[in-house]
Amino acid sequence: MTSKLVPPHPESVMSIRQVTPNITTCSAPFYRFGRIKLSVKLQSGALAVFSPTALTPEVRSTVESLGNKVSYIAALDFEHHIYLGDWAKAYPNAKLMGVEGLPEKREKNPETKGNIFKYVWTNQNKDHLKVDEDFDKEFDYEYVGSHANKELVFLHKPDRTLIEADMMFNLPAYEQHSKDKENAESGILTKLFTGFQNTKGTALWQKRFLWYVASSANRPDFNTSVHKINGWNFDRIIPCHGDVIETGGKGIFQKLFAWHLQAGKKDS
Repeated sequence: MTSKLVPPHPESVMSIRQVTPNITTCSAPFYRFGRIKLSVKLQSGALAVFSPTALTPEVRSTVESLGNKVSYIAALDFEHHIYLGDWAKAYPNAKLMGVEGLPEKREKNPETKGNIFKYVWTNQNKDHLKVDEDFDKEFDYEYVGSHANKELVFLHKPDRTLIEADMMFNLPAYEQHSKDKENAESGILTKLFTGFQNTKGTALWQKRFLWYVASSANRPDFNTSVHKINGWNFDRIIPCHGDVIETGGKGIFQKLFAWHLQAGKKDS
């Protein structure tokens, strides 16, 4: 299944970009509509890697240029962990982060077993789990266990940047496909999915997806998480699927999650 989701030669299609002095993205096609891995350099010099993608020679060189001190590797949800083992092997001192159920899922597969997670968010510990002083100084985080994919959402406070995997999409994924021969909008299924997972206009179809599908397991709990994230000070959004929203991200977030924000007010 994995071979159908990732490009066979990721080094030929990887696009690396320095979004801010602290944040670098590595974008590559992911055959469910694009994918980004990003690394954030902390003030301490440590690197935090989110949603790791293929560890190509160029990516390794980029990590070296950033100081080569990979201290944290985070799988942002139950699905974004394909290359986590490669990164953990290359940087054995890094602390692995994930969501409940993911360590067990990886242990069942001989190809992914053997990684020890330092931090695992659950519905029971989400309100008191802390990482460490250096990390917590620069990041806020929220575990959205009520999302279908069990999302971990991070805020890099110095750069006012929201980091997320499947919490919301911003398709088409032009940047991820910038070096790919296949257009970001080619194929009937991609066109259909892009039609209801974009942020244009009223974004009604994505709002409906978030309300009726993504949050259906426990909508009140989902609403609470949305309210918490909405309280953060962010302008940029880096989604794993779709282009970076360089500015105005807070307004787009509020548009997509308007029904959840309204419902949350009624619940409080």
